[in-house]
Amino acid sequence: MALLGRPLLVLLSLLAVGLPTATYLLWSRLRGPRATRIASRILLLMSGQLAAVMLVGAAVNHVGFYYNSWSELASILSAPGSSPAQNPGVKPGLASAGTALRSDRTAVHVLPDPAWSTRAQWPVRGQVLAVRIHGARSDLSGTALVWLPPQYFQPAYAHSQFPGVVVLGGYPGSESGLLKTMKYPQHLLEEISVHRAEPMVLVMQRPAVTFPRDTECTDVPDGPQALSYFAQDVPAAIASRFRVRPTGWGAMGHSTGGYCAAKLAMLHSDLFPAAASLSGYYNTLGDQSTGDLWGGSPVVRNLNNLEWRMAHLPAPPVSLFVATSRAERGPNGYGATERFLSLVRSPLQVETMILPRGGHSPTSWAQEVGPGLAWLSIRLKAAR
Repeated sequence: MALLGRPLLVLLSLLAVGLPTATYLLWSRLRGPRATRIASRILLLMSGQLAAVMLVGAAVNHVGFYYNSWSELASILSAPGSSPAQNPGVKPGLASAGTALRSDRTAVHVLPDPAWSTRAQWPVRGQVLAVRIHGARSDLSGTALVWLPPQYFQPAYAHSQFPGVVVLGGYPGSESGLLKTMKYPQHLLEEISVHRAEPMVLVMQRPAVTFPRDTECTDVPDGPQALSYFAQDVPAAIASRFRVRPTGWGAMGHSTGGYCAAKLAMLHSDLFPAAASLSGYYNTLGDQSTGDLWGGSPVVRNLNNLEWRMAHLPAPPVSLFVATSRAERGPNGYGATERFLSLVRSPLQVETMILPRGGHSPTSWAQEVGPGLAWLSIRLKAAR
């Protein structure tokens, strides 16, 4: 049974209701020695509680699309605490279902069709392609969902190059979550339909290209070069395969993806003139999932701290869209955003969207995705 989907939710719901009911009915009817009856009752109680916990976990995963499969969930649960620092690894991928287009060892492999739209719908809804990208600079590989807008298939745009946008979720996140929960293509379609945005190609990815390690989009000394992968390999690979501009890209994301998006623009302004951060943070978070990202170097740590960069280095010539809510707390909350904004100076420009209420959740981000995409479209057009 798949980890995602209604069948698992239905099964766990039946167990969450059925096991407590069975406990009630069987409590006084159990037979055998006293020790056996006690053990049976404990087992019944624990089974009911386990079913309830699993139901909650499955429901959260169903909404957020954090883990796509049982094997993916097992990989992060079984990863020892020290493994991220010692074994950068590359997430295993699906077998290629098509040809690979190579450019300087950069390759784009087309994977099985996610069936988001039919061929007849492409000129009105666009197409989603599942791909695996191997980077020549980073030597890392990761999966992505690439949304091609309807205009990509329309005769009037047959020779047009489109701006590309790297869209990154939170950690652990998934491409499916960006497509099905965050609904990035639908939001952009709506903005295009009311002439607030122009067509763009969306490259939707999780920020952890070395999953289960969370590299925070960092070029780790003697480790995975995650920043180079997202900032250089992904644009080069997509531009070599699709009608997408090689430069003048945008970046957008929420939570960890928001930090990564701002980081891409601030550290690679030559390729990313604009980025949108939804509930992002501006100082890399470290925990068991990240390991040592700096190789013990305070210099590397500071260079990946966007607040430190604003306070000590020349401001980059880029534009940022920063969204959060006044009610949001923590390192990616309103206070952290205000602290970063207090450091902003020219030529960096910032547009803010501050919600009066909301939290670190898809409900809040759903209000910000459309305006963020429209803002990105305007900025990328101006940068061109």
